[in-house]
Amino acid sequence: MTEQRNLRPAPTVETYDFRRPMTLAREHSRAIEVAGDTFARQWGTQLTSRLRVVCGVALESVQMISYDEYIATLADQTLMAVGSVENGRSTAVLEVPVELALLWIDYLLGGPGLRGVVPARELTEIETALLTDLVQSNMHDLRYAFAAVAPLDIKLGGFQYNPQFAQLVPASEPVIVLTYTIAIGDDRDTATFMVPAEHLLDALRAGEAASKSRAADAETEAARAKMHAGMREVPVELSVQLRPLTVHPREILAMQVGDLIMLNHSASRPLDVVVDDKVLAHAVAGANGRQLACQVVDFEENER
Repeated sequence: MTEQRNLRPAPTVETYDFRRPMTLAREHSRAIEVAGDTFARQWGTQLTSRLRVVCGVALESVQMISYDEYIATLADQTLMAVGSVENGRSTAVLEVPVELALLWIDYLLGGPGLRGVVPARELTEIETALLTDLVQSNMHDLRYAFAAVAPLDIKLGGFQYNPQFAQLVPASEPVIVLTYTIAIGDDRDTATFMVPAEHLLDALRAGEAASKSRAADAETEAARAKMHAGMREVPVELSVQLRPLTVHPREILAMQVGDLIMLNHSASRPLDVVVDDKVLAHAVAGANGRQLACQVVDFEENER
């Protein structure tokens, strides 16, 4: 008898740290991905026009991790364009390999764009000025791409080269990291954009709250309209009455057939149109064919 073997892979269990929940809601992740894709297209177009060589940029992933974990993914030497968001309340980083930045500068100066000819190093003053102008344009593109997610008015503050010494954000603070692939010819490089998660998520939650508020208002208005429509179909008793007359119990007990009851309702005074003991209008008696009828002549103020 042949032994049946289970070919399914054994399930893996991922450890979850309750002290640091790093999970993006699906709707938030999708909104950030759409903005990230928009920036990728703009970034590729801008690089192509400025460097005069065909460049492609594609968004690879969106994740929320701690700043410490983000720094651990970067090379020991890389170029970090550091910008301030909301007048310095938070910090954003656009990171590219130093070799790629030097390649861009070679193209900007009219060079052939030979990779690796210049060893990786910090930029000179002239190179920094050239790259600052290029990266500042990227910051404007980020503001446009993320306009539907959160305001990203980023002002470039400078460049840093050693991620381990760049304590821009508290180590345990969650950040949103968008990873991009930049293609120039046959070469592929990885770049990242980092922004504190609180900045994006607070704006997304505020937008959701406003959307839910508008939906709740619309739902309330629809319920009110439905209630009013239903109330118009509820049957009510309507009566036309003379002015009430107050009598004593002894007069009622002594009442016999043929007795004459003297009313205090003037012959010229209209009758009361009453619903649920509330006088809504006044009417005069008449006839409609063989049936009695009344014609409304006025309404009670504030009782309609």
